[in-house]
Amino acid sequence: MSNINNNPTKPAIANSTVTRDLRELDVETGNIYESLVIMSKRANQISNNVKEELHAKLSEFASSNDNLEEIFENREQIEISKHYERMPKPSLVAVQEFLDGKIYYRNPIKEA
Repeated sequence: MSNINNNPTKPAIANSTVTRDLRELDVETGNIYESLVIMSKRANQISNNVKEELHAKLSEFASSNDNLEEIFENREQIEISKHYERMPKPSLVAVQEFLDGKIYYRNPIKEA
């Protein structure tokens, strides 16, 4: 997965906690709780995708032996792990996507 912050035209996603104005979060839905549910579901999707991607990359390094004496450090494996640790948290990405209007959502109850 490429770094989101490479493109200068895209707003940067913070790697730490950011204070948000709650009035910005309920503009699209009219309900802060509905907005939070949308963002949390998107954060779960992002988290699951990143987790699957990480496990796929790390599975290349898995050994068939379960002997603790034969386990050794692999520099590539460490670099991959560090890369994923430096990525912005899924919740921060989801909030930014929501504020940018990049999340598709629907509420069947409101549509009925």
